[in-house]
Amino acid sequence: MWRFGKGLLGKNPLKLFCISRHARCLIIFSFCLGLSCLSGFFHMRSKSYRIPKSHEELLVPPTPCRARTNVMFLKTHKTASSTVLNIMFRFAERHNLTVALPADKLVHLGYPSTFMAHFVEGFETIGQNYNIMCNHLRFNPLEVRKVMAANTFYFSILRNPIPLLESSYIYYKDYVPAFRSSKDVNEFLESPTRYYQPADHRRNIYARNIMWFDFGYDNNADDDANYTQAVLEQIEHNFHLILIADYFDESMVLLKHTLCWDLDDVIYFKLNSRSQDTVQTLTPESEEQIKAWCSLDWKLYLHFNQSFWRRIEETIGLEVLGKEVDHLRSRQRELMETCLSEQEAVRKDHIKNKALLPFQSGAANILGYNLKQDLDNTTLRTCQKMVIPELQYTSYLYAVQHPHKKRKDVGLPLLWTSVQEKMQLPGSN
Repeated sequence: MWRFGKGLLGKNPLKLFCISRHARCLIIFSFCLGLSCLSGFFHMRSKSYRIPKSHEELLVPPTPCRARTNVMFLKTHKTASSTVLNIMFRFAERHNLTVALPADKLVHLGYPSTFMAHFVEGFETIGQNYNIMCNHLRFNPLEVRKVMAANTFYFSILRNPIPLLESSYIYYKDYVPAFRSSKDVNEFLESPTRYYQPADHRRNIYARNIMWFDFGYDNNADDDANYTQAVLEQIEHNFHLILIADYFDESMVLLKHTLCWDLDDVIYFKLNSRSQDTVQTLTPESEEQIKAWCSLDWKLYLHFNQSFWRRIEETIGLEVLGKEVDHLRSRQRELMETCLSEQEAVRKDHIKNKALLPFQSGAANILGYNLKQDLDNTTLRTCQKMVIPELQYTSYLYAVQHPHKKRKDVGLPLLWTSVQEKMQLPGSN
């Protein structure tokens, strides 16, 4: 083994030439081999998106890509989907895209009836030229494909059925017969079949396997292994991506990467959430009962929760994911400081501008926002779009896309009384 001692490379470097010719060749060969390995190592690092070099690199995909603008979002119930709808509407306005909106007086795309293409306003004349679809519907792939382009990206979102059922119980308490006759959610879950009548399915759908129903399947079907596996495979075939509401920020980062969108495209303020004092605490027995009572939803959630994390590990990587989630939350805080007077959502009776009042349902107290008063017009319009409730935003977009039609009456004050009122202000987009 050769050792370059201190004396050898110290005061008299000429002694180096006393080394034999074979030794010199070996040293030169080893040196070149080392350089080659190092070159390959750094070349691999430069192409690896999992090891970013800087904070800015987190926002730049590893290779150039083009933003997807034909997108269908299946809006499931009580899964933070109203927040996703707001993201989709803002993206559509920013890029001047056509949204498949409910026809005439409808506020949903025919829900709970199975979706038909004629539920979309203007389908007879516009045909398969819509870019965005995201209002509530019960999925029917053949009819949806009549409306959306062949290269449309399909995605949806799921939530853990345990908190989902509790949320449904509070939100639909006055509407669902199975909920109405029970004292609280724990009493209902002690004996669900005592309150639940499958024959009254149009109003009882929210009480059992609601996500399964939203995807177009029978929420009262037997939990047969072959049947459930076939449905899961069909959903995988029909949808390119399934997000998880329980990891919403992580979902937005994955969506941004998958659609090649910018960070501000997926920044959000939480919409249609309720006050904490309306949340009922589930007993451990109730939580276990939900897994059995909503077993189809439970299997749906477990399956796609696994595929969600597998997709992240295969594409973004957990290290980059964590850094991008931090950046998303930092940007969200910046916008909240800019837009909101209280820096957080407030109870319905504290919302000053009633045009920003969300639809209220059941025993829930749906929260909303107050905007700062001294905002310039451009900032004001940006902030308004972040907080405008779903029904008011749908009504507004309907008036923009179909000015010849009567504006939808959603039973709530409207933020912009006319298209012209908003359009005349700078920064309206």
